Parts: sequence; structure tokens; C-alpha cells
Amino acid sequence: MITALLTAGAAAGPAGPVGPTAPSGGGLTVAVNGIDGTPSTSIVLILAITLLSVAPAMLLMMTAFTKIMVVLSITRNALGLQGVPPNQVLAGLALFLSLFVMAPVITQINADAVQPFLHGTITQTQMFEAAAEPLKQFMLHQTRQQDLALITRAADRPNPANPADVPLTTLIPAFVLSELRAAFIIGFVVYIPFLVIDIVVSSGLMAMGMMMLPPVTVSLPFKLLLFVMVNGWGLIVTALVGSYR
Repeated sequence: MITALLTAGAAAGPAGPVGPTAPSGGGLTVAVNGIDGTPSTSIVLILAITLLSVAPAMLLMMTAFTKIMVVLSITRNALGLQGVPPNQVLAGLALFLSLFVMAPVITQINADAVQPFLHGTITQTQMFEAAAEPLKQFMLHQTRQQDLALITRAADRPNPANPADVPLTTLIPAFVLSELRAAFIIGFVVYIPFLVIDIVVSSGLMAMGMMMLPPVTVSLPFKLLLFVMVNGWGLIVTALVGSYR
């Protein structure tokens, strides 16, 4: 029995080496979406961090923040108050007023771009295109044609056939120029009454021979009284919000 087993094992012997198989036509794939077609949490987190990094630039260049902040700063200077209200208060007020003005645009972006992308019905490229369209329409409504023509000539580009053909690289600087112009116009109107008070007080002090007394010291209470009596902050906020309707 033992001899038979040894004889059978010796007869079988080890198997020979097997040659390499032909390479298959595979490749490397990265799954952007999850199992149900929605974007993965990692992709959403990366997009959120990217948006947060460019949010300050977008807030300054593509919303009503710049115009509101400039008008509020001019109002404070017209009152003769250098540090009241503080810059943080003015920036916070300008931020929330900007959110109030941009609420319809933000709602449309969320409905047309963000929610469809989170549900997996559109791609990232389609999301960015859908999100840019409401912002573009908002900026076009607030941009003067002269400023668009100025930036177009400065870039040495042909005139667009219609507003939809205006690229964002041309529209954004033109929008900022229009916002600054409108802010300075509103600031000029706000500044005039306080300038008149300064002139009247200065003339009265000179007529009384009180040349050593700074006119600002006397005119500041009158300017504050006038500003409070006419509800100055309310009028300015109403004018700023109404300029975007």
C-alpha cells in the first residue's frame, strides 16, 4: 500500500509554470456620485470649501455690498463721526442689507442649481452655469451701457449682439463701476444738508468773532438732531433698497 502511494506521487510530478494572460481593457475610474446618483459627501464638502474661499470676492464684486457700504461710510463722514458707528457695525448692516436685496437671486440659484445638483439631476458644470445666470441678470439690470462699452473697448473685444452674450469678465468690472457711480451720487445727496449746516455754523461763529472755536464742535449736535428727526438711517436704507427694484 505504501509502495503504491509513493509510486503514484512520483508519477504525477509538479505542474509546469503557466504563461501570463493577455491584459484586459480596464482603466481607472473615480465615482463622483453616490449609489443613488447624488453627489458624494466629499465632493459637496470640497465645493463648499471652494465657495467659501471665493465668497469675499464674490460678495464685493457681484452683489450690492459695495454700494451699500460706500453710502453708509459717506453718511458717517458727513455727520462728522470718525468712529461711530464702528466699521464692524457698518459692514454687518451692509452684509444683511445685501442679503435682503439679493434674496430673490439666492432663492433662484438654490432652486435652479444647488438643489438639482444635490439630487444628482445635473452635473457640476451645469450647476455652475445655472448659478451664474441669475447673478448675470441681476448685474445686467444694475449696469449702465456706458460702463459696459467702456470695459468692452478696454478689453479690445467686439460689441456683444445682446446682453446674454456679455461675458462675466466684462460684466463684473462694469457692474462695479456702475455701483460706485450710483453710491457716490447717493452720497452727494446725503452730504449736501450737512454741508449747509457746517457753512451756516461757521458763518455764525465768524460773525460773532469766535474764530478759535472749531465749527465742527458746534455743528455736530445740530447734524445729529437733524439726522434723528428725519429718521436718517431709515431714509438711507429705503433709498438703497429701492434702487435695486
